[in-house]
Amino acid sequence: MQQVAALSTSRPNQPFDLLVIGGGATGTGIAVDAATRGLRTALIEREDFGSGTSSKSTKLVHGGVRYLEKAVFNLDYGQLKLVYEALQERRDLLDNAPHLTSTLPILMPCYKWWEVPFYWAGLKAYDLIAGTRNLAWSNYLLPSESLRRLPTLAEANHDGSSLKGTILYYDGQFDDARLNVALATTAAAAGAAVANYVEATGLIKDANGQVTGVHCRDKQSGKKFDVHAKVVINATGPFVDQVRDLNGRCVKHAVTASSGAHVTLPEWYGSAGVGMIVPKTKDGRVVFMLPFQGSIIAGTTDAPCPVTARPQASADEVAFILDAISDFLQIKVRHADVLSTWSGIRPLAADPTAQDASNTGNIVRDHLIFTEPNGLITITGGKWTTYRRMAEDAVDAALATGRVQVAHQCTTSRLKLLGGQAYKHTQHAEVAQQASEMLPSSPACSSATARHLAAAYGDQAQHVLQLAAAQQLGKLLVPGHPYLEAEVVWAVRHEYCMSVEDFLARRTRLAFLDAKAAAAAVPRVAELLAAELRWLSSWQLS
Repeated sequence: MQQVAALSTSRPNQPFDLLVIGGGATGTGIAVDAATRGLRTALIEREDFGSGTSSKSTKLVHGGVRYLEKAVFNLDYGQLKLVYEALQERRDLLDNAPHLTSTLPILMPCYKWWEVPFYWAGLKAYDLIAGTRNLAWSNYLLPSESLRRLPTLAEANHDGSSLKGTILYYDGQFDDARLNVALATTAAAAGAAVANYVEATGLIKDANGQVTGVHCRDKQSGKKFDVHAKVVINATGPFVDQVRDLNGRCVKHAVTASSGAHVTLPEWYGSAGVGMIVPKTKDGRVVFMLPFQGSIIAGTTDAPCPVTARPQASADEVAFILDAISDFLQIKVRHADVLSTWSGIRPLAADPTAQDASNTGNIVRDHLIFTEPNGLITITGGKWTTYRRMAEDAVDAALATGRVQVAHQCTTSRLKLLGGQAYKHTQHAEVAQQASEMLPSSPACSSATARHLAAAYGDQAQHVLQLAAAQQLGKLLVPGHPYLEAEVVWAVRHEYCMSVEDFLARRTRLAFLDAKAAAAAVPRVAELLAAELRWLSSWQLS
């Protein structure tokens, strides 16, 4: 509510320096960059932060192994440049949000002898491109060692070829939704006015037709108001063309949409300590099978799709993923084991000169920034790993207009996000000790809950425990998962949580990890939300 009030303070003669439309990874990243450079910054998001593509990724912070392969075989400098930049950004992201990220070992199985030197050389090249910012060196593992690390790995594949070993390499992993929320709260802490559930309904223009702000509607109260700004940036991911259409119909759309479906499986499908990449499925795609918060996620698909607010994984996409991993596992892959499914829409920057715009797998995942004749700046494309670089480029584009000036240079490559500033790798142990003192005999004392709190909140975890102790909210929301009742109240007070879905899907990941458990938690989450917000409308329940 305070953030919406802050947005309403702008006037035509007292505008914000920068207004960002879109609260996903790119938009919140821009808000952090702009606010820390000294710009008076505002951000609006029509749904929740990260409710679109940004909470539905494969959870990898990576350069892109398959992009490197295309760069080499197609002699494509654009793909190579993207891999290099992403590998540099990978290191920064892991350093700046240490509580929400980790280094993940990943196995690439080899069932033909020629695959061993082929994949070994490719992943060594991946290491070398990262240079001094490499996470760890890749290496070859014998079949016995490979099976020790991933016991469910097939000893022979579908054509009867025996396992020749695996190539072990390393990439980053992260909690995408919570990182998105951390960016929003970090931007607010730096002075930005950020608000979710505020929709852009039209563009404000001056007498010369230049964009000077946005007509807005608060979706909770229905209140309409204007936000004035010297520069407006459209960072709405796959929806950038809808915002551009507020000008009137776009001649050419800037986004080609690609669906990315995933499934969640029980942890016994894989290993808690290592992931697997299927380097080439039957139709030439890449599929990952990765551990994530006590489960296994598998994906993704890559096919053209319409742009919709709530995409869903189709039966064909789920079947494709299960079929792809079944060829590499020695256990029966069953649809009945699927705990949840989800799909996100990748906003791929469309190239109007492309020979085959329908083949989304061949589009470079680089970002594109351009300015409309009316001054509206649009950024699209890119991927989570490069969000910080994209944000820096977008703010630089705003400065290039000459309408705003900054007090500081960009510092986000070294900026710790909220929760990571005083984080230590022993945080979970300290949380467990604090829980035993503040909440004796509570589930908060368990190792699983201590690790969860440290990973989700970083150096803020002790404050969540203090809240649990003060308000007697140390119980688990649902059996079998480490989430505490206190987290609902914390999310409302400190993380802009406004609905049951916000909490179950994005402040925690329960809806993505276990749909049945999430459904069981709904009544208690709704009760806590109602008490904290003092009212609970049908809008919030929906």
